[in-house]
Amino acid sequence: MGLPARLLLSSTMSDNKSVSDKGVDEEKFDAAEAKVEAVTAAFDDPNIDKDAAMEGVLEDDSPYPEVRSAVANTDDPDIPVSTIRSWFLGLVVAILIPGLNQFFYLRYPSVTVSGVVAQLLVFPVGRAWARFLPNWKILGVSLNPGPFSIKEHVLITIMATVGYQSAYATDIVAVQRVYYNQIYSFGYKWMLVMSTQLIGFSIGGIARRFLVQPPSMIWPTNLVTCALFNTLHAQTYSGMGKRGGISRERFFFYCFLGSCTWYFFPGYIFTALSYFSWVCWIAPNNIPVNQMFGYVSGLGMSLITFDWAQIAYIGSPLATPWWAEANVAVGFVFFFWILTPILYYTNTWYSAYLPISSRTSFDNTGNSYNVTRILNADSTFDQEAYSSYSPLYLSTTFAIAYGLSFASITATLTHAFLFFRKLIWTQSRRAMNEQPDIHARLMARYRQVPQWWYIATFSFVYIIPIGMIQAITNQQVGLNVITELIVGYALPGRPVAMMLFKTWGYITMAQALQFTSDFKLGHYMKIPPRVMFTAQVIATIVAGTVQLGVQAWMFTNIPDLCSESQKDGFICPGTQVFGTASIIWGVIGPARQFSKGQTYYGLTFFFLVGVIAPCLVYLGTLKWPKSWVRYINFPVIFSGTGYIPPATAVNYVPWAIVGFLFNYVIRRRHFSWWTKYNYVLSAAMDSGVAVAAVLIFFILQFPKNGTIGENTIQTWWGNSVYMNTADGMELPIKAMPDAGFFGPSTWS
Repeated sequence: MGLPARLLLSSTMSDNKSVSDKGVDEEKFDAAEAKVEAVTAAFDDPNIDKDAAMEGVLEDDSPYPEVRSAVANTDDPDIPVSTIRSWFLGLVVAILIPGLNQFFYLRYPSVTVSGVVAQLLVFPVGRAWARFLPNWKILGVSLNPGPFSIKEHVLITIMATVGYQSAYATDIVAVQRVYYNQIYSFGYKWMLVMSTQLIGFSIGGIARRFLVQPPSMIWPTNLVTCALFNTLHAQTYSGMGKRGGISRERFFFYCFLGSCTWYFFPGYIFTALSYFSWVCWIAPNNIPVNQMFGYVSGLGMSLITFDWAQIAYIGSPLATPWWAEANVAVGFVFFFWILTPILYYTNTWYSAYLPISSRTSFDNTGNSYNVTRILNADSTFDQEAYSSYSPLYLSTTFAIAYGLSFASITATLTHAFLFFRKLIWTQSRRAMNEQPDIHARLMARYRQVPQWWYIATFSFVYIIPIGMIQAITNQQVGLNVITELIVGYALPGRPVAMMLFKTWGYITMAQALQFTSDFKLGHYMKIPPRVMFTAQVIATIVAGTVQLGVQAWMFTNIPDLCSESQKDGFICPGTQVFGTASIIWGVIGPARQFSKGQTYYGLTFFFLVGVIAPCLVYLGTLKWPKSWVRYINFPVIFSGTGYIPPATAVNYVPWAIVGFLFNYVIRRRHFSWWTKYNYVLSAAMDSGVAVAAVLIFFILQFPKNGTIGENTIQTWWGNSVYMNTADGMELPIKAMPDAGFFGPSTWS
């Protein structure tokens, strides 16, 4: 990666330098060393290499090579940002993209217009505005302030992405209407959505001192976004390195074109390339082989896929630090390749009568759990019907996922106390201009947003620890399971209360971290904080209002919306999952799942495991402070597989392999190539797949209600071979007992 920093400094001194000049260089080195020490003193950051950090600080740049390669270390405060052009285009995309995504969210198959699509689409529109619109003035403000600037582009993209996904609270509105026949006024719905969105925004703003300003909070995913912005606008800066070869712009174009073209094969023409469970194709009826090597309901030991959408489903492997990917990989191997088969083949929890991996719940006959059989007419719990029907059972991987979620909750708090307490205390007293980082110092020239602005939109035990883990490792610890568990015990039989508590408890945190990530993007790209604040608040309100309006229009104008028999595919799959969860956790309740004497009581001991494991690592780092032990991160190990379900092994194994190749092998052996192209490649692959997915949907799937090629390309061997296996059919290892059911004969 380069010479040690002091040797690097010495090599830049000519032999005939005066003593005073050398003294100045030594002073510069000592000052740089002090800045690096300020970064590393608060906690032992696994992302930092002190020699590489010294190289960056000596160049008045970030101490992190990843940040230097994607983010410019300069700023021009005169670049236009808050213009009529940026606000008009920002509001347009804040209406169109959330509205489209809400419309298609209720349809299956669906498509999501992602943030990277908005980032790409806005660019030519902004350039065309700059070229063709006259430079008139409206109330003294220029309609066309000149070339489309990178800061305008960033602001528009943030307005597009801040609320582009269907707001979580809209599912509460839909479930209340579909499952519980509760229809309320638009005012109630609007306040419900705004409360979840803006509470999260306010908490994220208050947390920015801890999660945005410190240079160690790198937010890896944002580096891909920054690299794409700088590539599109042909920005050059020292952190890119001096490697020759084709430009970043041309490299992005070639990779984007290749990614977009290629995705038509695994995404439509030859989908077996996506679920490339080649071992199962050789032995399609061998159930143990299919359970080990399958990708649909197996454990994914086939290792490879040719679909970037599958590889990057849990986040781009090119953006996540290798040590964090290694933690996730170790957790996956131990819990899903070692522990899961042991539990499954010993028939723990009667799991051998079910698929080894599934995203659904089951009854004691091996069929999907029919929640309607345990409800009264008013959608409350029917104990007598439950006792005559069945307990609820989960596949082994689903049950393990719950246990890991329990462990991640306690591990996060323990890890934060042991490893982050000094950093949190230091940041609570440090001003922006005192940060040992060029980007914080550049941002200090702009007027900051007062804390009370965020408190006015509302104002944290979990947000800081979880945010720090995500900012460092690119992995988010979810609170969805713990919130369901708490309210399920506190308010049994109250499904609407469960949904509300889960939304305020979990989605508020998730929204806060999304906003915080946007704050860091604005920090990297030098967007004035007050402009960011205003844009985010307005875009959030606009997006939430549009989504509620679209949903209300659909319920009024689309016949049989959210019905399994809806002729155009508007069956509301997300709403069904949300509604089922409300019944399982709010009606049946966790007491019948996890209390002592119940089937899954043993999983509650994962809470204790989550407390103990980080303590062992902390003791290890005290004894061996420079060893590999410092890279062990149990919150990441426990929560890294948190996408299971609905994710499966196909989303983890190839992800870890690609991450190892790029962020370990290539980064160590070809660092100059990695510095120049790695994040650009990630942006190109993500962009190509996103655009191709939209094209496939609107050209080949949406027209004629998905019947194009239904008897030709949709049914040929390459699109069906992986489903015509024991893996694709989700077969269990054990046949159903002669009694016709498994498990206990009585339950309550």
